[in-house]
Amino acid sequence: MSALAKLKLVSAARDRKSPEVLRRNKLTGKLDHQISAAKAAIAGDTYAAKRVEFVQDSESGQRRQVEMAVRVKPWWWKSASGKLMLALRYGARPIELAKGKNAIEVASMGDLVAAMEAVRDAVQAGELDAQIEQASGSLRDGFAKKK
Repeated sequence: MSALAKLKLVSAARDRKSPEVLRRNKLTGKLDHQISAAKAAIAGDTYAAKRVEFVQDSESGQRRQVEMAVRVKPWWWKSASGKLMLALRYGARPIELAKGKNAIEVASMGDLVAAMEAVRDAVQAGELDAQIEQASGSLRDGFAKKK
């Protein structure tokens, strides 16, 4: 009896995620970093996201995996009135949340975290798909070749 005869063979195809789901996941991941950065700021700490990178050792020539810290630029700032403003970004482009409105005003850092968590829930529910699509399109247009 062959080794393959012992196994259950099936025909299967991997599910492909739609572009909307991929964009939602990208924005949700960035929001998670912003929430962690805001929580660290409340606690008086700093937050740096981690990413894995491969580097080549100069002596042995071997490639090894190294965890690198990545700076997270805050999406919030303090306005002249003393309120905190939060602007969502997709890549380098701000997302217009409503017609002519691109920021959320909150009173304190605690409210900022709550607002970001509410936005994350809205993104996961698909409430901002049109705005994310628009920001993604304008970001993509920036990479187009100029004639």
